[in-house]
Amino acid sequence: MNTQVEVAQAYLDALVSHDGNAVPFDPRAVRYEAGIKTAFSGNHLRRSLSRGPQFRLIRAVREVAWSVAGDDVTADYLLDAGLFGRTFVTVRVIETFRIPQNDLRIRRIDAKIRRP
Repeated sequence: MNTQVEVAQAYLDALVSHDGNAVPFDPRAVRYEAGIKTAFSGNHLRRSLSRGPQFRLIRAVREVAWSVAGDDVTADYLLDAGLFGRTFVTVRVIETFRIPQNDLRIRRIDAKIRRP
């Protein structure tokens, strides 16, 4: 992976594939959602993406808009969730990834989720 956006894209890809093994996380990576800590390490994030029931509902990530400011990469996108091949809800997600330019691994994710 050559750019910060490609690293963050690997995370978005894992949301849909349910396979977090290809996502480059710093071992001390954390994730916050609405200010609440929801992941405590890179391995925890990787396991959650791969096996977490909360991520199994994700069917698609679409209409991604990227912005980069220093070590922060922000993805603003729509996420479709559902079961049995049907989408039941679509939400807008804004996730800011802290990915140092000199160490292309995710160190922190801050997520905000709302209705589009």
